[in-house]
Amino acid sequence: MHEFPLTRELVLIGGGHSHALILKRWGMKPLPGVRVTVINPGAVAAYSGMLPGFVAGHYERAELELDLVRLARFAGARVLLGRATGIDQDNRLVHIENHPPIRYDTASIDIGITSAMPELDGFADHGVAAKPLERFATQWDAFQTAARRGEVPPQMAVIGGGVAGAELAAAMAYRLGDLPQMEITLIDRGEILSEMRAPTRHRLLETLARLRVTLRPQTQVIRVEADRVTFSDGSTLGSCFTLGAAGARPYGWLADTGLDLHDGFVSVGPTLQSSDPRIFAAGDCAHLSHDPRPKAGVYAVREAPVLFDNLRACLSDGTNATLRSYLPQKDYLKLISLGGKSALADKAGLVTSGPLMWRWKDRIDRKFMRKLKDLPAMTPPALPAQMAEGLRDEALGKKPMCGACGAKVGGDILHRVLSEQPGVERRDVLHLAGDDAALLTHGDTWQVASVDHLRAFVEDPVLMTRITAIHALGDVWAMGASPQAALMTVTLPKMSSALQEGWLSEIMQAARDVFTAEGAEIIGGHTAMGTEFSVGFSVTGLLDQPITLKGARPGDQIVLTKPLGTGVMLAAEMEMKANGRDMEAAYASMVKSSGEAAQILGNAHAMTDVTGFGLAGHLLGICRASEVGATIRLDDVPLLPGALDQSAAGMRSTIYPANRAYAAEYQGPEGARADLLFDPQTAGGLLACLSSIRAEKCLIALRAAGYEAALIGEITEGPVRLTVEA
Repeated sequence: MHEFPLTRELVLIGGGHSHALILKRWGMKPLPGVRVTVINPGAVAAYSGMLPGFVAGHYERAELELDLVRLARFAGARVLLGRATGIDQDNRLVHIENHPPIRYDTASIDIGITSAMPELDGFADHGVAAKPLERFATQWDAFQTAARRGEVPPQMAVIGGGVAGAELAAAMAYRLGDLPQMEITLIDRGEILSEMRAPTRHRLLETLARLRVTLRPQTQVIRVEADRVTFSDGSTLGSCFTLGAAGARPYGWLADTGLDLHDGFVSVGPTLQSSDPRIFAAGDCAHLSHDPRPKAGVYAVREAPVLFDNLRACLSDGTNATLRSYLPQKDYLKLISLGGKSALADKAGLVTSGPLMWRWKDRIDRKFMRKLKDLPAMTPPALPAQMAEGLRDEALGKKPMCGACGAKVGGDILHRVLSEQPGVERRDVLHLAGDDAALLTHGDTWQVASVDHLRAFVEDPVLMTRITAIHALGDVWAMGASPQAALMTVTLPKMSSALQEGWLSEIMQAARDVFTAEGAEIIGGHTAMGTEFSVGFSVTGLLDQPITLKGARPGDQIVLTKPLGTGVMLAAEMEMKANGRDMEAAYASMVKSSGEAAQILGNAHAMTDVTGFGLAGHLLGICRASEVGATIRLDDVPLLPGALDQSAAGMRSTIYPANRAYAAEYQGPEGARADLLFDPQTAGGLLACLSSIRAEKCLIALRAAGYEAALIGEITEGPVRLTVEA
């Protein structure tokens, strides 16, 4: 939640080294009134300095990853997991793949470079680009694992004989060098390592020869296939992993921005401003027009303090702010990995190599990563000297209150309050105690109606809107209905009118996309200003015959369509203890529609969606209404990545204790996995009871449709209870 009204938008396009450092600095020294957005295709960005060490097996994957989700949380920023595709300077909009355009007052570009070779036949389908680093790291990890298992021959080719290609070839050769059949070839259309000084080139060539790397200079690759490359002379070379490392290429969409470019890279002056003074650029995607330099991560790191100060100055109140100038060093220390735990150091013509240089490089790299991973804890606000009894525990407690379904009122409280309310007898309104949605009749037509409203747990209003829409539609799908219409309620935090318009445009587009895809229409709504962002939907649906909680039969199989764990993952993310890649999986699960799943499960005897009361609470709701019992197999319940580890570490959502109390009929084991049965789910899956034959067919169809569905147990004879088998 932002302490002051928002008046300016800062958009960081890309999660490169400069922007990662800016997020850390922003968290330490935010500028009141600015909303920061960082856009990146994935939740993590790889640190280039440690990539060869990872390829060689010296580092685990997590050691070279910069967690942008965690950094964004620390900075109070929103993170958009998508690929930027363009900039509209006239309207100050950044276009993003699968996301509404977002507005900016000031923007910065740090998207790095690519080694993709779109002009090379077959490379897009069978080749691997060295950059972007995240995709390369994933594909290399999979290949070397398969090669060690004997699933593919360890034949590799690296296209591009510069220092980057040579360094990666050495790392790959070292990693798989113990396999007798290992073959790796370094290919270049010119000379290998031609840009290096003679002493450095000689040392690197010696290393490549010792590691059994074959050199193919003056050779042109014309086609890449799954198991070979073809040269211009018609000869071929066996390769099951073909890496492209030939030079630094700019991303193509920069050409359409209208910014001044140099060979496709954004031209910037000493202040790191482009031809549009509202747009900055840093790192490899930028060309320093005042003092050109080669592409190297060291410049991005040293640009960060200058960029940080200049962005703040441009966004600050006052028009006479002085901007700093970035003056790059003439030369820099080059530390090049030599495959094993040995490195070569080169600066100003002096060259040395050996294990000592590796330890030096390793220390530098780990220090940089600690700078971005060791984030200071957020201190809670001070309380007054005199306060009401109980305020200290409520205000501070053990942890801040969760958002989403973790912020619900407990089921036992709801049950007591609602049971005290007298019902009004109407022939056209059916009161089904505890069911997912109200059931209305209009002549021969059945209609369901429900409402859901969530306080924000992510800074991105688009992602929050999509999740809330899917969450609200869950009640319609659980009754077997087709979505019909929605009324929307939005509370915006305090902000300027320009930001109000921008936020509402993004929110409405996101909501419209979700409901239109499900065959429904937004028919109205209400907006308000408040202390924090929240969004909700009142939804209706049409159906022929409702599926309710009452109808489960002994012998029915229990099907769950989505994994559990959103509650602990959101709680962990709020405390900056979740892994960004795990959060990416959690968000993907929450925005996945259950519409197709509901159609597949259309003949269920009983069905509900798993939301705030957790799997145990919602399954017991079916048992209570149907007067049956249920048994589930704990190991068969699917879980989100990271959820079990967070549960084992003691992470719990705010409503967890109330969910345990609400599920009084639970009989089963205790422990981290069992605790996830009481974890509140946001936009969770459907929970259906079907005959054995029907359940097996539905499971096959659900998995074919992309759901991580599972058969988790069966309905038993009463009394009402939930028995869990470890």
